[in-house]
Amino acid sequence: MAKLMSNDYMLSACNNHGLLCNKLDKLSVGMIKMPAFSNLGSSLTVRSSAGGEFFGRPVAMRGQEKRAGSQLAAASDAKMSISIGKYLRWWDKGLQPNMKEITGAEDLVESLSQAGDQLVVVDFFSPGCGGCKALHPKICQLAEMNPDVQFLQVNYEDHKSMCYSLGVHVLPFFRFYRGAEGRLCSFSCTNATIKKFKDALAKHKPDRCGLGPPKGLEEKELVALGANRDLSFVYTPKPDLQPYVAVAGSLPEPSHPLPLPRPLKSTSEIQEDNKDKNLVSSGR
Repeated sequence: MAKLMSNDYMLSACNNHGLLCNKLDKLSVGMIKMPAFSNLGSSLTVRSSAGGEFFGRPVAMRGQEKRAGSQLAAASDAKMSISIGKYLRWWDKGLQPNMKEITGAEDLVESLSQAGDQLVVVDFFSPGCGGCKALHPKICQLAEMNPDVQFLQVNYEDHKSMCYSLGVHVLPFFRFYRGAEGRLCSFSCTNATIKKFKDALAKHKPDRCGLGPPKGLEEKELVALGANRDLSFVYTPKPDLQPYVAVAGSLPEPSHPLPLPRPLKSTSEIQEDNKDKNLVSSGR
């Protein structure tokens, strides 16, 4: 005898005829299809006998199905958000070991100061810039071909205030830096004008002998970054060089004595010299 029981509803799988009950006893659990009733309780009791009938065992189906469904939906949403996030971050694809994304003004200044005499290319881009997205694979390819060149990426959307202080108003935009020379060139190029980037890379890549510490950003750029209230960057301007003022006794003594001044001529001697000059000019 098989019965489906709940608090509000009881479904009997057999009737008063023994023949029908015997047939139902021979059915397996997998052969019985239970319809969904909207008025069933939260728990369903299933009873069976040893000959194929249901043993009494409470099975909480609606709550488990609800929890399982919510867990599957949450996992699906998380997986979808992760896949969409990876798809949108095109600037993370194809990155090379010599490519680094800048996190702020302090990171940019420190990266340039620690580069030594190495050529550094600062790449200003925006996630919503179509030209930046089209150019990115070629920049990654050039970075792979030039492992001795450091590529720094600056996300314009994350660092708008810093880019404004650095005078960057067009994208994609590039700046080349090297050692004590500081900034070498600045330009904007697209996928169609990539030759401009290649020419600048070939011109400034050859090794040079650096005379002095790396210069990095220019003094006016550092001052502008330090004055920007939106940035957590502190910079103390270098003091201006004071003009040298000679002080008595500070000059060294000359190694050779200075020539003595000639004695002044009297008025009569000056008149005689003038008379002689007039005679010579007249031809006498």
